[in-house]
Amino acid sequence: MRYTYRLRPGRQARAALLDEWGRCRWLWNEAVHQQKTGRKPTFGKLSKLLTEARGGNAWLRAGSQVAQQQTLRTYGTALDHSFKVKGRGRPKKKRKKDALPSLEYTTRGFRIKAGRLCLPNKVTVPVVWSRQPPCDPSSVRVYQDSLGHWYASFVVTREQAAVPEPDLPGIGVDWGVKTTATTTDPAFDLPHLGHRRRCAAELAKAQRRMARRRRPKNQPPSKGYQRARKQAARIAKKAARQNTHDARVWAKNVTVHHSLIAVEDFKPRFLAKSRMARKAADAAIGAAKRELINRGKRAGRKVVLVPPAYTTMTCSGCGESANLRLGLGVRIFECTACGYTADRDLNAARTILATAERDRASADDVRHQIASFRDGGSGAVRAGNPPDSSVGSR
Repeated sequence: MRYTYRLRPGRQARAALLDEWGRCRWLWNEAVHQQKTGRKPTFGKLSKLLTEARGGNAWLRAGSQVAQQQTLRTYGTALDHSFKVKGRGRPKKKRKKDALPSLEYTTRGFRIKAGRLCLPNKVTVPVVWSRQPPCDPSSVRVYQDSLGHWYASFVVTREQAAVPEPDLPGIGVDWGVKTTATTTDPAFDLPHLGHRRRCAAELAKAQRRMARRRRPKNQPPSKGYQRARKQAARIAKKAARQNTHDARVWAKNVTVHHSLIAVEDFKPRFLAKSRMARKAADAAIGAAKRELINRGKRAGRKVVLVPPAYTTMTCSGCGESANLRLGLGVRIFECTACGYTADRDLNAARTILATAERDRASADDVRHQIASFRDGGSGAVRAGNPPDSSVGSR
């Protein structure tokens, strides 16, 4: 796991970290150039080029070899993922005005002495130890965020915390915008809290101040512009932290009480191109989904990802599917076969849970997974015994 702590670097330490980042950024851009020219750089080839470059360049030799090797290793991993992970593009060049500093060190590149982080070239940084690490870290990533704050993320190994036995069998989770997560048990719903919306006016004011103080192209930004930019970043980060905190509290509550967690495998990327883009970003569906899956796996729960196809159109009472796709304006699901009526998201959550309980969540068509309800079986929801109706809207 990673334990992250705030750093308090002085002026000299901050300058040394930025110089080291300049060398690592140059190596990253050189690796991108090698790939674009068709030389197919592997980690072995890049390591050999790094040795030659350090031998003939005093500026590069003045930096930490550990941080430079880790930069090339990170590039190799990113390049490998671009071929294997769907949606990942090739690594791009890191520009000085856009890319934030990030340095990685292994055990032979750092040490902790008297509560301080000691890095190569006699760089010593005080650490704000908000909690005690469980063991000696194996590596550390030193990075700077958009507000200019420095952090150290240590990789440590800890024993798995004791998780109480679940007192509820299972829960289904359906993602949405107006209600971030609708579950089969309304007590575990995650409402849309709208943290970004509450600070939208303050953020717009800071952005207008940035626009007024922006200088023409190829001129250095003024101090007033930098202050306005930092204020806008501070407001945006506050809302993001509030969303992260709410997602962690909600995911922990769901994980502790349920043995089976059926999650809709919803990918909210397409919402960024719709008219709901701003509200979807405020809901932070992706962050809540990742937090729920990670916590469920760490706690030893059974986490099942259910494809979202036909979950809204399928009745959770009898398994019949609607003939027409329900529009977003239709908030109530009504089954023409058995007369079951419920909120469309609550019905979808129950369908997702029933699909996961029948161990057929990998199928593409949920209608075939639910259709066996009419023939009986061991599912949680059966024909002739529909769940309690819950009529309402988000």
